[in-house]
Amino acid sequence: MQDTAHSVFGIFGNVTALFLFLAPMITFWRIIKSKSTEQFSGIPYVMTLLNCLLSFWYGLPFVSKHNLLVSTINGTGAGIEFIYVLIFIVYAPKKEKTKILGLFAFVLTFFAAVALISLLALHGNTRKLFCGFAAAVFSIIMYGSPLSIMRTVIRTKSVEFMPFFLSLFCFLCGTSWFIFGLLGMDPFVYVNNGFGSSLGALQLILYFIYRKNKGKGKNENESNCVVSVELGLSDEPNEDKELSKTNGAQNGHV
Repeated sequence: MQDTAHSVFGIFGNVTALFLFLAPMITFWRIIKSKSTEQFSGIPYVMTLLNCLLSFWYGLPFVSKHNLLVSTINGTGAGIEFIYVLIFIVYAPKKEKTKILGLFAFVLTFFAAVALISLLALHGNTRKLFCGFAAAVFSIIMYGSPLSIMRTVIRTKSVEFMPFFLSLFCFLCGTSWFIFGLLGMDPFVYVNNGFGSSLGALQLILYFIYRKNKGKGKNENESNCVVSVELGLSDEPNEDKELSKTNGAQNGHV
């Protein structure tokens, strides 16, 4: 019975995470049509790629047992994020392209180092601890990224820049993997996703508190810059930038 429930929550987590991974497609379709990255940032997608690669590696049977569903969704997510990053690099201006290429190279180097160290130098439970810790740390960082959007909602008393369905699926995704981790007794899955589930719940609470004010805070957002969790962004406030951060930061995590 427990094994069945474990699989069910893992499959549901795959579905909800896939929705979050595909959410930025609207942003990238706009980039392709305009042949410009405009004010969008590529940083969330590169960092989400790293998170997916580390979680994919952790879920493999020779690293941790009974976590293959973690690998399937994160392997898929890594492929999707890789495409996003390539599109961004193609259409980004020269300065931004150089920055993203450098970050992209760091991500691939860091992942390769984790994979090689775990394969060649570590074995058994030590390998699981090393890979699990690396994956959990970046997963928590990714889950914490929407805090800037929540701060915007509280300050403006408007949910203009916090789409309901993204918040809902962030909550459902985190909750699914939290329960999956509990059933599998894996702290590297349930701790970070418990954090993500809690943040998703807070976003939903904020949405229902300020839902009637949707759009009323737009002018204030246009006149006040939100401090971004991303490094290297310009100070120019922009609705599309906020939506880009929300879409990028709320990609599926495991």
